[in-house]
Amino acid sequence: MPQSSPNLVTVLLAKWRAGDEQALEALVPLVYNELRRVAHRYLRHERPDHTLQSTALVHEAYLRLLKQGTHEFENRAHFFAISAQLMRQILVEYARHGNAAKRDAGHMLTLDDNMGLVKTRGVDLVALDDALKALAALDARQSRIVELRFFGGLSTEETAGVLGISSATVKREWATAKVWLHHEISKAA
Repeated sequence: MPQSSPNLVTVLLAKWRAGDEQALEALVPLVYNELRRVAHRYLRHERPDHTLQSTALVHEAYLRLLKQGTHEFENRAHFFAISAQLMRQILVEYARHGNAAKRDAGHMLTLDDNMGLVKTRGVDLVALDDALKALAALDARQSRIVELRFFGGLSTEETAGVLGISSATVKREWATAKVWLHHEISKAA
């Protein structure tokens, strides 16, 4: 699947922010498939009988994005980071609602091996969200790096660009955050 042109997406985001509704109409087809890919990435780690579909997750994130109004999106990577954050919030709300409706509802998320957070077992999405909130209280930037890298699927370089820091800093703080999260999630299990 070809990715949308970063420059065109950035230009359309700037026009949308300036109030051009036609820019939003042109933007949606450019980013839709990529947003579905991010949503699918989230949902493939959920339990097999999960009732939320990729399309529904994208649409809900889109509606929330519209409801919040235009953001000061710096570029394409920043837009996808915000969109991924919204998807994470939706899934956590969904999992919390399920857990409240039925204890031990089993909403499990298997963290990617290539991300290195957990190698051999699934992690409860609510437990991960709680751990990320605790990390944010200690180090907001590390929490944001995890969110962008793991949930947003951004590369080290894209994460560095969104946060305005060096790639070396992202790598170092990503490694530290993974160790901290692994410890926190292991305690909760």
